[in-house]
Amino acid sequence: MNAPLLPAGAAIPDTRGANLYRADPALAEVLKLCIPADLFAHVEPHLDRLGALAGGRLDALAGTADRNPPVLHHRDRTGVDRQWIEKHPAYEEMERLAFGEYGLAAMSHRPGVFGWPAPLPPAVKYALSYLFVQAEFGLCCPVSMTDALARSLGKFGSAELAGRYLPGLTATDMDVHLQGAMFMTEQGAGSDVGATATVARRAADGSHWLLEGDKWFCSNADADVALVLARPADGGPGTRGLSLFLLPRRLPDGSPNHYRIVRLKDKLGTRSMASGEIRLEGAVAYLVGDEAKGFVQMADMINTSRLSNGMRAAGMMRRAYFEARHVALHRVAFGRRVFDMPLARRQLMKILLAAEAARSLTFAAARALAAADAGDETARRQLRLLTPLLKFRACRDARRATGDAMEMRGGVGYIEEWPDARLTRDAHLGSIWEGTSNIVAGDVLRAIRKEGALEALDALLDGLDREAGADEERFTARERAQSFAAATARGDDAVHARQAASGLYYSTAATLLAWEGRRIGGAVGAQRRLLSRLVVRHKLAERDPLAPDSGSEFDDVLAL
Repeated sequence: MNAPLLPAGAAIPDTRGANLYRADPALAEVLKLCIPADLFAHVEPHLDRLGALAGGRLDALAGTADRNPPVLHHRDRTGVDRQWIEKHPAYEEMERLAFGEYGLAAMSHRPGVFGWPAPLPPAVKYALSYLFVQAEFGLCCPVSMTDALARSLGKFGSAELAGRYLPGLTATDMDVHLQGAMFMTEQGAGSDVGATATVARRAADGSHWLLEGDKWFCSNADADVALVLARPADGGPGTRGLSLFLLPRRLPDGSPNHYRIVRLKDKLGTRSMASGEIRLEGAVAYLVGDEAKGFVQMADMINTSRLSNGMRAAGMMRRAYFEARHVALHRVAFGRRVFDMPLARRQLMKILLAAEAARSLTFAAARALAAADAGDETARRQLRLLTPLLKFRACRDARRATGDAMEMRGGVGYIEEWPDARLTRDAHLGSIWEGTSNIVAGDVLRAIRKEGALEALDALLDGLDREAGADEERFTARERAQSFAAATARGDDAVHARQAASGLYYSTAATLLAWEGRRIGGAVGAQRRLLSRLVVRHKLAERDPLAPDSGSEFDDVLAL
């Protein structure tokens, strides 16, 4: 809090070169609740180095790649039809860092990353990705899709198919590494996946399938392998008639597969990463899993991607808060620091509140994912609800948080030389990909109605509430939120789905923050307990919108 003041007219406060891990004292403390002590000690030097990269070199690479988006070429200079996507060297360097040096897509699937003798737990992957995304969002989409594809292929694919492609998907040697994607969206379907029109026909020898159709939005368009939904020629209507296929970019003999990238998308955000339209023209593909369960199996990859999407929203909000707080601490206007102005402190508090709620749910989901993968059915049902809650609310909150942070920097924040504008553009992606807000809020109700997910989550939160210490206001808010969500799900009340999801999200965050605060202790713990109370007061309690409230509570919560 004793940051030096910049006199009026001095250089604009700049965070370039900051270590984003060291600048965030709560991150290490939250991670210690998820990661065994010996593993945390082993991984922390890598977190520290990535924090420095995210605030320096990686941030600069991300800005350069954003200003130099990929270019699709259809022919080489001799006139031969040969499609390829030209990526800026800055993007390629980020690929080397993410897939190679840090093994973000590999560490959950095989031992050896960072020299650890076993696959690393989800909390480690999400912690590193949380730092990475504070500099670069676009590349994190291919990273999460590669990770999710490897997971789905390992769960549902045949031993032969997994043996052929998993080693490349989980490689950290960039000479043999394979990137993944999922090609699902169609122009006439969108979120209505049951309207998928792409057709699959079995080859005469039965060794593979041939796909025909158009996929309208394919991120990581030149991925080495992609999971694709298609309808067998004799398949029925709706999602029940869909099958899941693995589509390689190249055939076993090295020749290109029979599909074309028609064009690349000119996107609002994530401009560094190539998204395109693809036309399948008898493309060779291989059936993954049960022919009659294609959509169910694809949903596994979608849910993994949704969880990653929520984590990325949390990371972007943390970066937005860091930028806004730095400006407020170092800029002088009207004779005093911006930070000392009550409205500025209120704005910072709102950004921090959203960022920390998302972080708490992210690492609660990481703990549930680890337990679910170990066979815990209750944890699986908890994860089934935590995932759409995080995807729905954190991604919506990120849009406001990044915009408010940009406003804190003022007109300069609107300039593309600074990170604020890119954060704001990228933040809008999360509410659209892997399901819009309405779709995902409806999924919250399905998880409650069909899978008993609310009862499983309630059991978890009951235990955490007891450990956190009695708080009637917090407990009452959680009880009201859960009752409303349960009634909404029972009545299949779509009109109130978003309201129910928001209530569940914030009541869950309030409990998690209080529990973390009690476990962590010290200044970080005190801040998290106060954040829990503020979540209840500002997001869940009945309030008169015209009644004044005290701003003194903001001083303590913004102290770290």
